[in-house]
Amino acid sequence: MSKRTAADFQRLDHEGQAFAKASGSGLKRDDAEVNEMGEFEDAWEDEIESDEERIAGNGFTCVGMDVDEVLPAIEESDEQPPAPDVFIPGTHVLGKDEILEPDDSVYIMRHSMNVTWPCLSFDVLRDNLGDERQRYPATAYLVSGTQAALASKNELSVYKMSSLHRTQKDGDNSDSEDDDDDDDLDEDAILEHRSVPHNGGVNRVRVQPLPPSAPLPPVSQPYYAASWADTGKVHIWDIRPLIESLDVPGYSWDKSRTNKPAFTISSHGRAEGFAMDWASSGESSPSSLRLLTGDIHSKIYLTTSTPSGFNALSQPFISHTSSIEDIQWSPSQPTVFASCSADRSVQIWDVRSRGRQSATGIDPAHESDVNVISWNRKTSYLLLSGGDEGGIKVWDLRNVTKKGAAAPPPVASFTWHHAPITSIEWHPTEDSIFAASGADDQVTLWDLGVEEDDEEVGASMNDTPEGGREVPPQLLFVHQGQKDVKEVHWHPQIPGTVISTALDGFNVFKTISV
Repeated sequence: MSKRTAADFQRLDHEGQAFAKASGSGLKRDDAEVNEMGEFEDAWEDEIESDEERIAGNGFTCVGMDVDEVLPAIEESDEQPPAPDVFIPGTHVLGKDEILEPDDSVYIMRHSMNVTWPCLSFDVLRDNLGDERQRYPATAYLVSGTQAALASKNELSVYKMSSLHRTQKDGDNSDSEDDDDDDDLDEDAILEHRSVPHNGGVNRVRVQPLPPSAPLPPVSQPYYAASWADTGKVHIWDIRPLIESLDVPGYSWDKSRTNKPAFTISSHGRAEGFAMDWASSGESSPSSLRLLTGDIHSKIYLTTSTPSGFNALSQPFISHTSSIEDIQWSPSQPTVFASCSADRSVQIWDVRSRGRQSATGIDPAHESDVNVISWNRKTSYLLLSGGDEGGIKVWDLRNVTKKGAAAPPPVASFTWHHAPITSIEWHPTEDSIFAASGADDQVTLWDLGVEEDDEEVGASMNDTPEGGREVPPQLLFVHQGQKDVKEVHWHPQIPGTVISTALDGFNVFKTISV
């Protein structure tokens, strides 16, 4: 069986040598004959000490004979070892008995973790382990929901991922000077979880936002997560006991209370949905929370919290004409939010509007359904959108004027993915970097700050394989190996770390490109 390496991608320069484009990787085959040290060695070197020594292995004694007459000199070859095969999604197709194999020289960390039932959605939980964490092994906490075979088997779960060791290995598989580090490279990550029963499959999960660099709320204060169920209900849960039970040995909680949601939103009737987002108010108080939910019948509802509990408003926001696919609150204006829909548009709203109509919008934003959006938290006039046609677009909201006006052109547009975009998210601290995932089983990392010089335009043609596709200079990395990728998020406290969920479980990775 031959193997193809494709945890990401690698391109060829004009000399045919493989190199990582901002940390991509290529394909390695098992049948490639590459000497471990890149040179030849004389197998007889230790056996022959003089002209009168016995030549081992033939049973004869040779006296007075030049060794070179017996063993002709082997000249060292100047040829470079063959470059690994290059797998470029959309250009190459895996053949029979070929599999993708990751190139661990371009990953600082890469772990795969299987779960009992697949998760369509998850969210990253903030923790008290500190920000800007660079040391390994790392620990991360998630909340997610299942898509079980039976509705009664579904759960809402809090996961603790620990022993996330550094896994980077040299491209030549050379021995490490530190044996302890080598042991860590092969150590498996640990996945623990605590769960509560959930009626119906979970379409989307979002956790209560906390102010940047803020610690978790006190143990006495709830930490909320919301789940969009395929039953048409939105449930709000206090997941704080689940977190504590993962961290405190012997911790027990009142399951009769925890196993039931703190509040259920029934405004959508029986219409299920996927769009959901909490407002980032800058406060962690449970009495200042706001949650937006959108359903497949084009309606958006607002739920707010008060000191006495939650209050679901009965009047919906109605401007879309088809299913609401995603919602994002503005990071800079507390009353403004954006939504996208299967009606191909992106709409901008203000919750203070009495008519519950959008203030302005981009229509059409894509050629087909707009599946996902992400609002830049550092440069608040930039909005990302991903469409069903596989396109990714970057919008400057300063160019979006009055409602009904012609849609402005995007400031950037990419068509690398060749299947629907399933998730998209700006980097939490770098305003030019974002991650995306697609139904083509790719997770891609991008940097809008990368531009191709005029002198490099011609040279870049040499980087494109014959019959292949040109790789955009903004595309930093392509991560593969998962099947049916559904959602991707950056970890806000472990710089550059990406987590994705797919049919076969979670991937956690950090590349040398970000």
